[in-house]
Amino acid sequence: MRKTTLWALAALLGSAGRTLAQNTPAENNPNLDAPFVRNLRADRPGQTVTAQVLQPGQLQFEAGALRLAPRPAGAAGWLSTPTLRIGFFNGMELRVSQPYQGAGARALPAGPEGAPAAAPGGWAPLVVGTKLMLSPNYDTRTQVALLAETAVPGTGAQPQQQAHWAPAARLLVSEQLGQRFGLEANLGFGQPGLTLADTERGQFLGTLALNGPLGPRAGFFAEAYTAGRTDWNTGATAGLYWRPQPRLRLDVNTGRVLGGPAAGSTTVGAGVAARLGR
Repeated sequence: MRKTTLWALAALLGSAGRTLAQNTPAENNPNLDAPFVRNLRADRPGQTVTAQVLQPGQLQFEAGALRLAPRPAGAAGWLSTPTLRIGFFNGMELRVSQPYQGAGARALPAGPEGAPAAAPGGWAPLVVGTKLMLSPNYDTRTQVALLAETAVPGTGAQPQQQAHWAPAARLLVSEQLGQRFGLEANLGFGQPGLTLADTERGQFLGTLALNGPLGPRAGFFAEAYTAGRTDWNTGATAGLYWRPQPRLRLDVNTGRVLGGPAAGSTTVGAGVAARLGR
């Protein structure tokens, strides 16, 4: 009787072990279906880029219009930055963007890879880059990624073209809070060329943002950032977003530079993000 019982117990444990062994790491991940990792997250509207990397075969398009008022008494203009993100293999995301700057607008100096401080209008240089996932999988509660981008010389409207590559890099970190809230942080550096002198003229960027729900389909975004090298601009951006469909997100946002050479500059905008693929 004892031997029969032992054989039955061994068979049961062996069956359970084979069942667990057949599951993939993703299937065994208790965070697989958390709204924070499953919901569409966009690399806009503020300065913060999310640490979420698209999975292979996914495509995400993001765009928006931003009204820029450089100073309380300055002339206002507008800026748009369409971005295409493509999920690739081995935790890699490819991306391309090209800002369009309205005549008279002055881009806020809030990021190392931003457009020139003043321009007559037109397409800015094309920006290409990649986001590399450093965390162990797509659904972990702590996500870490590296973003590397560069402006392409000779692209864009003639007055805004650049003669040299302008590389920039950011470390992206996100921490899931509960099932739906999340903190996003960026630490970046960009320079206008490839020489040592360009490095000395490079700009640093640091951001911290909080995302959270305001219902099953709506949510909020709040961000603080600082950018510069010797003279630092500090500011904040806030916005609301709505997802009418799981793969579609609409947002409105506003921001203000609170300190530094660009203090008093404001932004008001709206945008959209859409995803294709599983």
